[in-house]
Amino acid sequence: MTRPPLKIKCNTTDCPNDLHWFRKKPRTKDEKAYGPCNECGADRIDWQQPHQRNIADAQTTFAQLRREWIRHYCWHEWLDQRAINYALRKGRTELRGAVRRRLEQSIGPATPWRDGAQTTFGGTNPTNYARHATASCCRKCVAEWHGIPEGKALTSDEIDYLTDLAMLYLEERIPELTDDPQTIAPIRTKHGN
Repeated sequence: MTRPPLKIKCNTTDCPNDLHWFRKKPRTKDEKAYGPCNECGADRIDWQQPHQRNIADAQTTFAQLRREWIRHYCWHEWLDQRAINYALRKGRTELRGAVRRRLEQSIGPATPWRDGAQTTFGGTNPTNYARHATASCCRKCVAEWHGIPEGKALTSDEIDYLTDLAMLYLEERIPELTDDPQTIAPIRTKHGN
């Protein structure tokens, strides 16, 4: 069953529950793309840690990402069954290639087309969930969370790192994911879609 589109925004907060929004407000003169929560001023992130881009420390990065409301939502919200089936049909190996290609195309260039709007929330592609959860959905989020400045093309190592993060997310959220593709029957609706 496909869920209706989500009505969520990147700047949503729930500060009493320690869920914040850390990106700097538009039109501020501060050079950094990140900082304390825009709503309550809480300074909850050790920004040096995710900016090191150390995949061996991914769980610490994930714990910090989950302190931002939008990331927390993506880590805990229900995944569309069609997205899960897509991942299972591909298997871990093919899915990794699909994730990498999507990252290269959508945020790899120095000035990506439709940057900030190219990754939909939810849907039938598990890559979308992973990209929002790991802050690789747009170049602003990549700059904020991973310390990779906007305006320059991503290197192969940077794409590899973001791919690794997305795959760790998908492996955690879809524990039945195997290396090889699985045969999964399509989801049929009353109308045959």
